[in-house]
Amino acid sequence: MRKNFFNQILFLASFLIFPIVCVIPSQATENSECQECHSDDSLERAESTGISDKVFVDDHKFKISVHNINGITCVDCHADIEELNWDDDVPHSVSLAAVECQNCHDEEAEAYQNSVHKKAGSKGISIPCSACHGYHYVTYLAPKSIFERVNAFCLKCHNPDNFHDWLPQKSTHFKYVECTVCHAPDSPRYINLRFFDLVSNKFLETSDLVAALDTDIEGFAALLDTDSSGDLSKNEFENFVLRLRQKGIRGTFHGELISQIEPVIHHVNRGEANRDCKACHTPNSPYFERVVISLTSDDGSIEQLQVERKVLETFHVTHFYVLGGTSVRILDKIGLLLIVGGICVVIAHSSARMLTAPIRRERKKKESQS
Repeated sequence: MRKNFFNQILFLASFLIFPIVCVIPSQATENSECQECHSDDSLERAESTGISDKVFVDDHKFKISVHNINGITCVDCHADIEELNWDDDVPHSVSLAAVECQNCHDEEAEAYQNSVHKKAGSKGISIPCSACHGYHYVTYLAPKSIFERVNAFCLKCHNPDNFHDWLPQKSTHFKYVECTVCHAPDSPRYINLRFFDLVSNKFLETSDLVAALDTDIEGFAALLDTDSSGDLSKNEFENFVLRLRQKGIRGTFHGELISQIEPVIHHVNRGEANRDCKACHTPNSPYFERVVISLTSDDGSIEQLQVERKVLETFHVTHFYVLGGTSVRILDKIGLLLIVGGICVVIAHSSARMLTAPIRRERKKKESQS
């Protein structure tokens, strides 16, 4: 009797416990589990089936990568790893499927589909995303110098000095204009201003600027944008420079023309590059409509403070004078005034000579008679 009663209890309990067990999800593989092996810098493939023999992942670099910051796990990309079997020497298959970036980055993949890089690989094999972006250390592309940005991508394969013979002042363009500004002509563009301190002889990073103003990134815009308009007017920008001078920081701004990171930036094709000089060298060039100061957080994310375009026309921006596009307008007006004044003086002098010619002839006649 007791045995039957005990069996009935177990039978009823199974109906209560079984559904609970079923709804508990299996434990997902954590990045820390992967790093138990992959943080070993001596770890290599015995027989490589990929591009690199090294399978070491620097934990510090990975932690500040875009994917990790946004909560992407290793197995989100390496989706064929369903679980780790720690009883084996290698807890997952040695040969893993190629990571399909387009599963998440569909717009970028569409723009890349008909690009020259998609077709550039030998024997019809496309250049993979990782060739430019790397594997595990993809970070926010902070707008530092053009060389640093371009060196991370274009200069891996291309030497621009071997081409562009048609382009006047090649070195100047290469220093201050990003390749994709011309080679991805549909990408949005903006001017990024960087402050160069003449006292310390270096570019000031975000940490230097916020420290000088006794604030942080969140308070930077509020401190300078006194009218809360969302961007810095010409006067507010000049006050910003004055604040820095009061802190003993004297310098100048360097302007660089940069492409906004948008999916369309991946569409690069031969014969589609912009060669129209008027795109930049006109007074109302749309390339200069957006001017920003970029602030980089510790995690690499970027906040941009918009600056009024007139700053380019009233404030000297070192190495970024685009004839007809960013000239300092007050100097243009002074120059025009000097030219017009000079012409007026010549006209006035010539007119005076013509009007007084009879008087001078009469005077000479009298002098000769006497």
